Amino acid sequence: MRRFAQLYEQLDATRATGRKLALMVDYFRDSDDEAAAWALYFLTGRRLKRLLSPTRLKAWAADAAGVADWMLVSSHAHVGDLAETIALLFDDGSAGDPELVSRDLGAWVAELRALAQADEAVIGAQLAAWWRGLPLRECFLLTKLLTGGLRVGVSTGLATRALAQALAQDENLIAQRLMGDWQPDAALITRLRAPPDAGTVASQPYPFCLAAPMDDAPADLGTPGDFLIEWKWDGIRAQLIRREGQVFLWSRGEELLAGRFPEIEAAAMALPDGTVLDGEVVCWRDGIRPFAELQRRINKQKPGRRLLDEAPVRYLAYDLLELGGSDIRDQSTRQRRQQLDGVVAASTAAITISPLVSAEDWTTLARLRTEARSRGVEGLMLKHADAPYTRGRRRGIWWKWKVDPLTVDAVLVYAQAGHGRRSNLYTDYTLAVWDGDALVPVAKAYSGLTDKELTQMDRWIRQHTIERFGPVRSVQPLQVFEIAFEGIQQSKRHKAGVALRFPRIHRWRQDKPAAEADHLQALHALLDAVTPS
Repeated sequence: MRRFAQLYEQLDATRATGRKLALMVDYFRDSDDEAAAWALYFLTGRRLKRLLSPTRLKAWAADAAGVADWMLVSSHAHVGDLAETIALLFDDGSAGDPELVSRDLGAWVAELRALAQADEAVIGAQLAAWWRGLPLRECFLLTKLLTGGLRVGVSTGLATRALAQALAQDENLIAQRLMGDWQPDAALITRLRAPPDAGTVASQPYPFCLAAPMDDAPADLGTPGDFLIEWKWDGIRAQLIRREGQVFLWSRGEELLAGRFPEIEAAAMALPDGTVLDGEVVCWRDGIRPFAELQRRINKQKPGRRLLDEAPVRYLAYDLLELGGSDIRDQSTRQRRQQLDGVVAASTAAITISPLVSAEDWTTLARLRTEARSRGVEGLMLKHADAPYTRGRRRGIWWKWKVDPLTVDAVLVYAQAGHGRRSNLYTDYTLAVWDGDALVPVAKAYSGLTDKELTQMDRWIRQHTIERFGPVRSVQPLQVFEIAFEGIQQSKRHKAGVALRFPRIHRWRQDKPAAEADHLQALHALLDAVTPS
């Protein structure tokens, strides 16, 4: 625990990529396989399912520390982070119990999982002993693991690179072997050490190639003829795998979508064995349908006949990564696309090819881009015709030229403290528009302001609070923000009757009084304009 807690603290204290890489390489090299596997698990953004609720943890902590519940709640509100609050509460400046501090990270995870199944009295007594026996840094980390709130400020790519260096393996090979499901145990590190010809698990996807954003066509980009151009579909990015007589559908978030889209899985059985496609799952009924309709299918493990009929889906294939069991990612985009045409032609209507978009010049292409929203898509994708399929986001390989976001001016009505580095600042905002003389919340936004602006707003929020509701403050409705969002859909769950997709703060409208913020009618007009008939 001590070594991982130290690593966590050191990573949190630096923004230098090289320093973070060196710290992780040293940790992996000096750790046994199980500890390295669990560290990798957390460093790549995976988290334990919350083992104990924050409410119960607060009660146990207050009881163990001999303080009133209200005092712990007040301290939590001031500190902003429950794990930090508990760690400070039990910090006596000592080095802690040597046995607890030296316990391996994997052993701690096993202990925590077992404890979650114990009786209330046993849990409370054991937590008290751990909190008292661990120094500040380790106590903080332990509580973070309990709440499932452990976040480490490194990218998956950087953690993968560090492990590859520690194991003296090719980074792309390690990245591929870490795709999909894997268990954080010693066997994982053994498999990652294996030579390149050790073979691939049948269900394993490839690392996804990601696109760089593009505001306007750069002057040095070349001509549209240098690219294969497609519409940017509004669906679920997914790899479709047909290997060893089985079919697997993986989302970009590395979630196995087994059973959720049976029509696609059934159609994939007609693909040649040893085939891997990259593409998009979309809702399709006489053309593409809004993402909101696809959302009805996402969390349904076994959709019923009625839902299958009401929200039919299609897989739009736009790349071929494996053919006949051979990895062809090093071939050019143009070569892979030519082979894709022959592979998908043998399938059914549930799997089709994403059509190409042609334009003689950038002016024509820009005009086509303005039609994106009316076509139910997000913009255009530009893929360099001569490029291989790479891992991650590499500028110049793929570009996404999205349509300009929708915007609306809204009034700040509620604020809540952020997380991590921002846990002591009010950074999470609820914004509303006018409905007659009343303000109706329409979105929550967590990003878009600079650090300086966030500090200014935090001070303002504290000075203009009307009421408090636990961690939330209602504020005087005076501040206006322009919020940008990718889409709008009808919603019965929200009082406003609409839900905004990916809302974020575009700018702080200090020039605009709250009375001039937008009205709900404007949002309903936007909804009518973008909803397909």
